[in-house]
Amino acid sequence: MSVVEVVRFAVRGLIANRLRSLLTMLGIIIGIAAVILLTALGNGASQYIQGQIAGLGANSITIIPRQPPASAGTDGRPLTAADARALADPQGAPDVASVSPVVTLPAPVDAGRASSDATVVASTPTYFAGANVQLGTGRAYTDADVAAGRKVVLLGRTVADDLFGVGSDPLDRDVLVRGVPFRVIGTLAPAGEGQGLSNPDENVLAPLTAVQGSLTGFGDLDRIVVQARSTEAQAAAESEINSILDRRHGVDTPEERDYQVISARQLADVLDQTLSAFTLLLAAIAAISLVVGGIGITNIMLVSVTERTREIGIRKALGAPPSAILGQFLVESIILSLVGGVLGVALGYAGTLVPLGEFQPVVLPPAVVAAVGVSAAIGIFFGAYPARRAARLRPIDALRRE
Repeated sequence: MSVVEVVRFAVRGLIANRLRSLLTMLGIIIGIAAVILLTALGNGASQYIQGQIAGLGANSITIIPRQPPASAGTDGRPLTAADARALADPQGAPDVASVSPVVTLPAPVDAGRASSDATVVASTPTYFAGANVQLGTGRAYTDADVAAGRKVVLLGRTVADDLFGVGSDPLDRDVLVRGVPFRVIGTLAPAGEGQGLSNPDENVLAPLTAVQGSLTGFGDLDRIVVQARSTEAQAAAESEINSILDRRHGVDTPEERDYQVISARQLADVLDQTLSAFTLLLAAIAAISLVVGGIGITNIMLVSVTERTREIGIRKALGAPPSAILGQFLVESIILSLVGGVLGVALGYAGTLVPLGEFQPVVLPPAVVAAVGVSAAIGIFFGAYPARRAARLRPIDALRRE
């Protein structure tokens, strides 16, 4: 019997029991759809977060204060402007390109009767490159603005829209930051929510000296943003930062550090590992339904063999070899799994089209190929036993069965 005839007999057998065939495929459909959807969610989340990290700047390194453990026997020291100046010394940190001391504070920003809740980010001109801040309109503040303590600001797009209307030009307008007047000299390019793991559209950027002189006082820093000379020099820059701050803060071991160094590279590595493990876990959970679907195929094929015992006996009596019987039932099982797999891929892909807001699930072609391959493997594995059982039936015993 040719392969075409074996497939024709298998298809005819499945069509004769349409409802049962559909219900048998249901477990495979759900399992494949779940695997496709969950892996797509993991891929989409990974790409989304990588984009946010890229928004920090490829060579960006952020230093934040940290409470040392109780075993260190010290409360630690805050980050100061003197720390920033030490990091900017090319003799001690040759792989550091720029250093930006940063002070942040939440503050209402008012313009006439309009108001916007914003985050004021006060720093130096190097902050724009170090934090990958993109200018929209107007100009950035300069070293001269910082030296003179000029009260000038750049507004994030959301803040500008809240205060002056959507799409408006706020240049040379005055705003009140916690009641202190500042002149608008520029706006930031729209970044979109979540860019750089924050929302720059809701930020207000101002010279550090102006904010310290009128709002916060000349105290501690909230963070220091450092830009390495290149991506390749980032690890060396981190080592130089640790060496300088350890010496200045009297730290003997890494466990005693009262600061934390965070780089885009570190974030990318940690998040990539976490997301990969999470995606694998979700896929493994979804794969359980594939096993259940495979067991369902075995059960239904065994029932089919029992119901068609006389048919098998007649075919064998007419000269059909055991390989033809085995092939027919094995092909039926494979068809059930493959069709279920294709429908599952379609269902999973349809699920990825549902808008999720922050990120979009991404279906990768290898995942589709793997899903179809797994479907075929399930058909072969779980259909082998019923097919072999059918092929081993003796014609005399099969014909005797009612």
